[in-house]
Amino acid sequence: MVPDRRLHPPLIGTFQSLLLAFPVALFPAALVTDIAYLNTAEIQWTNFSAWLLAGGELFAGLLLIGALVSLVRRRSGRAILYFLLVLALFAVGLLNSFQHSGDGWASVGTFGLVLSIVGAVLALAAGALGYASRTVVAADHDADWRRPARRDRTRPAEIAR
Repeated sequence: MVPDRRLHPPLIGTFQSLLLAFPVALFPAALVTDIAYLNTAEIQWTNFSAWLLAGGELFAGLLLIGALVSLVRRRSGRAILYFLLVLALFAVGLLNSFQHSGDGWASVGTFGLVLSIVGAVLALAAGALGYASRTVVAADHDADWRRPARRDRTRPAEIAR
């Protein structure tokens, strides 16, 4: 018997997917603006980074509440890992926002750039885990109660012969 491969839905629902889209976009964008500031020394890039981080933090905070709800509803390893990723993203983003509230060169510097890199990686990892579907291999078709039983596909004309 050939094993049955089923695609299970993503870990998060529609509303959390919408919330997760913002940190996935805003934290890497803050990294790009930090790199632009380090290359050009144009102060407006730090202001732009600070606003991107503020927006990312807002949605990461809302997402943290949703991740906690997902953790309570599904006590799986993926839900725990997702919650820990979002919690780390929120903490690193908050530290990065505090770092970017400084003046001039001190607002980015080495530590701010490292925090932006870690925040971008955590946001992308949370997005990959949250949006990913997983494939489960079931050995027996009839053991799964969600799938209707297979019907014999012989036509009535063939039965009469």
